[in-house]
Amino acid sequence: MKHRFIAKRYWKDQTTPMGKVDDLAKNYDDVINLSLGDPDLITHELIIDKSYADAKAGHTKYTDFAGDPELREEICRFYQEEYNMEVTVPEVFVAASGCFAMYLALEAILDDGDEVILQAPFFTPYPQQVELARGIPVELPTYEEEDFQISVERLESLITERTKALVINTPSNPTGSCLTVETMEKIAEIAIKHDLIVIADDIYTSFSYQHPFVPIASLPGMRERTITINSFSKNFTMTGWRIGQLIAPPYLVKTFQQINENVVFTAPSISQRAAIYALQNRKTVQPAMVAEYRRRTFYAAERINKIPNMHVLYPPKGTFYLFINIKDTGLTSEEASDIILREAHVLTIPGISFGQCGEGYVRIACTVGIDALEEAFNRIEKMPLFGGKQAAAERQN
Repeated sequence: MKHRFIAKRYWKDQTTPMGKVDDLAKNYDDVINLSLGDPDLITHELIIDKSYADAKAGHTKYTDFAGDPELREEICRFYQEEYNMEVTVPEVFVAASGCFAMYLALEAILDDGDEVILQAPFFTPYPQQVELARGIPVELPTYEEEDFQISVERLESLITERTKALVINTPSNPTGSCLTVETMEKIAEIAIKHDLIVIADDIYTSFSYQHPFVPIASLPGMRERTITINSFSKNFTMTGWRIGQLIAPPYLVKTFQQINENVVFTAPSISQRAAIYALQNRKTVQPAMVAEYRRRTFYAAERINKIPNMHVLYPPKGTFYLFINIKDTGLTSEEASDIILREAHVLTIPGISFGQCGEGYVRIACTVGIDALEEAFNRIEKMPLFGGKQAAAERQN
């Protein structure tokens, strides 16, 4: 909106296809919402009960500026136990969510006009987050036929004298793909060769179905040039607690703290206590949750691959998202998402929302139960675009 009291950088309409379909969904009262990656399960009661007790005991004040010391120590212990990766307390900063952690990282490292290469398809806020920090986003496309792996040749071709950082996300939102260790080793070689910082958005580490997750920061030469971002939102179904973390060299942690003090001062104290209990009790609270989302994602992938004019890579590799190829329909991703909503009352996200290489896809989040997923695909199968009654009959056979 153009207005004299609004900064000119916000005059341009930033409404995305994601926002448009969400508005359209309000026209129907029976929509099955497969759009947002907000887990439908609630935080485990053990975490709620223990953090509630801490609130009653007085943990309602500011914490240390870099985060609750007990939480920072617990994060170090977690990385040692899970990944055999040494992390020290001065390398850990606690932030008010993973999204805010990304803001802190970009604000800390970018000068005006610095370029940030983004693994695409990407989490939709990335480009504007880079721009808010006065940087320039550069899209690095990945493709289904290449298993959505980063092409190191394509990566290196995008590097200029202004390139400062590369953002990677594995397991990936929206594709569900996972970078192989071999790919990450090649990325590490390029980062070292060109003196780049890698920002690793490690939000879905618990949802790596085929191989154990490996942090790129644990690879040789990468600890000193990686900013690792993690969050409790998805790994512990704690989206509303707004708590995340950064792991980086101490000089960067001090910069994060300086910026943070002038924006939110400290992350929420109760949320930090909840994060402590999440990490300490992960063997209790995570297995059933991860298994449930895995079950849903595999069910959805099987159903999708039986419907004409759509498919996904199988088996799913990670996250609870599926990036559905709808190129055989001949429609754009916005057109396909729109017709699925209008005819089946199922809300998806157009692939173009995730970068130019996302065109020809729609994303779903398996954050509803199997019954709702079944109903969603039953509706889609009845659409003429996807085979109508013939597809349903073939599935029964």
